[in-house]
This record gives sequence, C-alpha cells and structure tokens, in this order.
Amino acid sequence: MIDSKKRQEIIDLVHQEVVPAIGCTEPMAVALCTARATELLGQRPEHITAQLSANILKNAMGVGIPGTGMIGLPIAIALGALVGKSQYQLEVLKDLTPASLAEGKQYISENRIDIRLKEGISEKLYVEICVEANGQRQTAVIAGGHTTFVDPETWNTKQGTAEEATDLPLNMQLVYDFATTAPLDEIRFIMDARTYNMNAAREALKGNYGHNLGKTIDRPLSKGIFGNSIFSHIISRTASACDARMGGAMIPVMSNSGSGNQGICATNPVCVYAKENENTEEELIRALMLSHLTAIYIKQSLGKLSALCGCVVASIGSSVGITYLMGGDYDRVCAAVKNMIANLTGMICDGAKPSCSLKITSGVSTAILSALLSMEGKCVTSAEGIVDDSVDKCIHNLTSIGADGMGITDEMVLNIMTTKSC
Repeated sequence: MIDSKKRQEIIDLVHQEVVPAIGCTEPMAVALCTARATELLGQRPEHITAQLSANILKNAMGVGIPGTGMIGLPIAIALGALVGKSQYQLEVLKDLTPASLAEGKQYISENRIDIRLKEGISEKLYVEICVEANGQRQTAVIAGGHTTFVDPETWNTKQGTAEEATDLPLNMQLVYDFATTAPLDEIRFIMDARTYNMNAAREALKGNYGHNLGKTIDRPLSKGIFGNSIFSHIISRTASACDARMGGAMIPVMSNSGSGNQGICATNPVCVYAKENENTEEELIRALMLSHLTAIYIKQSLGKLSALCGCVVASIGSSVGITYLMGGDYDRVCAAVKNMIANLTGMICDGAKPSCSLKITSGVSTAILSALLSMEGKCVTSAEGIVDDSVDKCIHNLTSIGADGMGITDEMVLNIMTTKSC
C-alpha cells in the first residue's frame, strides 16, 4: 500500500483539481478575475479592459453563460464586476438575480468593456483584467490555472505555469495503486462528483438546453437505433449534463483539471455503468477515483488548455474506470488506455459550445468500446501509430501531440473562429 504521506499528497491534488463550477470554466475564470480586480478597486468600474490568451478567447466565445440566456465574454465580464465574488471561485456568479442581469445588459450597452488578445505570452491560460473608476486603476491576473491568481508585476509572461501546477508527478501504476488500495474513507469524497454531475443530467431533462442531444438519445426513434441499453443510457446521461452546462443552465457541476465537461465525462459514464452493472459502492468509489485521477495525470503533461479536445482526456479516464468495474486488472486498464489513444488522437478543441455534447458522446462511445476490447484481451500494439509498449510513454506521446504538435492547428482554429461571418 502507498504510504500515508504520499496518499495525502494525492488526495490534496485531487481536491485541487476536482472542484465545483457553474458554467464553462473559461468565461467563469474571466468573471472571477474581474470580480477580484473590482474588489481591489473598491467601487463599480467605469471601464474594464480584458486581455486574454488565445485559448481563453477560443473557449469562451460560443458558450452559454448560466442564468443569462446569453453567450460569450461581455456578459460574463459585466456580471463579474457587478455581482461576482472571488471567494466563490468558479461559482463566482452564483448570486445572479434578474435585476443584476438587467444591470449587466445595460453595462454592456454602455460600451464599458474592451476585450483584446494578449500579445507576447506563451501561457495558454491567461486572463488579465484592468478596471478603472474615478482616476483609479487596479489589475488582476489569472495564469496557469482557472483560479490561480498571480502577481501582475512579477509574473514572467515568457514562461507558462500550467506544467508547474503540481509538484506531484504521477504515473499510471501510481494512479491505479492509489485508486484501488487507498482506505475507502480517505477517498469517499469523490462521490461528490456523482452527486453534482448526475444531478446536472437530471436537471437537463427538465428544460431545453444546447442541442438537446441527451434527450434526443432517450427518444423512441433513437432507442430504435441505439437500443434501451447500458450504452445508450451512458451516452444520454453524459450528453445531458453537457447540454445543460453548455446551454447556460444555472447548475453546478464537478469539474476536473479546470473543465466541467471533463468532470462530467470522467464521472457520468462510470456512475451509469456501476448502477446498471450492480457494482458495489466501494467499486464505484474506486472507479471514480481511478477515472478522475487518470484525467488529472494526463493533464499534467498536456496543460490546462490545448488544441486537443478535453473529451479525449476525460474519456480515457472513464474507460479505465469502466474497465475496473468490469473486473479488469492493471494490465486491462493499460490496454484500455492504449485502445483509447489509438482511436481518438487528434480530435481538435474548437472552443466550448453546445455542440461539445457531440464530442463527449464520441469520446464516451470509444471509452466503452476500449474497455470491452481490453476485457477481451485485445490491445492496440506498439506497431500501430503512436501507441507504445509503455502505457506512460503512450500517454506522453498523446500529450506531446496535443501540447506541442497541434500548436499551428490551434492558431488556425482560432483564426477561423474569429474571422468567420455569422
């Protein structure tokens, strides 16, 4: 068994990376930074200048802002200044009311917000907010993590901070050993992810959010295609939670590594499978920890934001969680990882938006197939594509492509998104 000191370090890491969030985490990070700058100013800003990294802009352009019926950054920034509280972290806008929403819309109409691309930085997750009023000015900066405030005077803009977010390097063996052997009482907290994210799926069915993909999969026509199966239930419950979140529902979800969609994708498939397969509570707890910690491990080398869709990362987590629930051992878990990487490598991230539910269903569908294949003793070999004999090398091959190799892809995606006519 892993010693208690190491276990506590891993638990602290999970608590750091698996946290509640309302709405898409990129605009919420911008709203959070705006709230902090406004608190420093001590009064309502007369003007707000937001300088953002390209990846923040990309992920915030087309996503619904909870409780507003609006999309994009202007309303997130306005409400961050008017009702945001930095102590709420990624739930920064949870005090929103109809009156404050009307005030936010008025604030936007007065042209008080200026949004720009921050030039000359390598950090993919960067938010700089400058607020001004009555001749006074204050600045707040978030960099490297969605809630990581840094000193704007001393932060080195030439060096990113995402890869420095943790001093605890993980590997697949450590992830598996921790999830499967840690005392149950120490890791039971991961069940909060089930409470948040399955509730989001249920709430989504009460309204019409995003593209209603989750509800569509549950309809008679879809059941004639997918069947009334564990598979259809998994993709429906996962897509529903994403529909609500991307569609602007005021529903908190448990995020993973700064992404609510990753949190949903690492949680709901595992929970649905465990319920329908009649796994024990202990098995579910360990599977959820295995899923979330696998996603955290991969994000350590990929970075918080990249050109690679986060569904790939989180679906790898859910695949290993489901493999464990199927009775898979460490070798089967590694096979599931390799099967996932052989399939989904290269799925681009073109921003947070309602159609993310389509990518989530693609990732989760592959997660189930990869788990099933691994349990049949089938594993993509090192003779095929980027897959390596070492599961850790295989993961780093994937993250190298996402973090480094797809840089030009990321630039092209942003260019298309910012120049297209709508």
